[in-house]
Amino acid sequence: MFSFEIFDIKLDTEFIGRNFIFSEEADSTNSELLDKGNKYTINGTVFYTEKQLKGRGRKNRPWYSAKELNLTFSILLTNKKYITENPVLLNFVSSLAVGNALENLYQLKVELKWPNDVLINGKKICGILTESTSEGNKIDRLVIGVGINVNQTMFQGSYNIPPTSVRLEINENAEREKLLAEVLNNIEELLRVFIESPETIIKDWKQRCSMIGD
Repeated sequence: MFSFEIFDIKLDTEFIGRNFIFSEEADSTNSELLDKGNKYTINGTVFYTEKQLKGRGRKNRPWYSAKELNLTFSILLTNKKYITENPVLLNFVSSLAVGNALENLYQLKVELKWPNDVLINGKKICGILTESTSEGNKIDRLVIGVGINVNQTMFQGSYNIPPTSVRLEINENAEREKLLAEVLNNIEELLRVFIESPETIIKDWKQRCSMIGD
């Protein structure tokens, strides 16, 4: 059971996650925020679900996640200063944020893989998918989708890169609320860096990049 009280205590942001939407089940957290019919417009809105029914990654590859064991969420950006014509930079922001959280909380050695994966010991622990919608010829909203394997120990399906989870790496259950808050805190801080010095984000990401993926 996800504890909002623990999460709220740990969250230290001005706008990321301050509008927090919780759902027991959803087809896709990205789709929920991309659909303008749902009328989500607040910059920094987080849509979180305990079970994604149609989770996806790059090239529409399915993303499987066991209910109530992991973190599956998306972040909506509508403020123009965060909307970039090169969304891969937001992949870098998000993967750095996840990597920093895993290192700070669990002392795990993280590697990043182009363009959207976070690895531990060559195994995938997190995937990120950035998508957008346009008004005319301009992007009007960006959504960053994040899936982190936290307490899952068995994985279905076939994978280009074998999966792992925080629990498998540290041999004990991890507090999902604490990890989610840490990731969101990091994303907000790195978005500030992204605005002031995007080359710093690129440099930091390259320093951790282990390989170029397909």
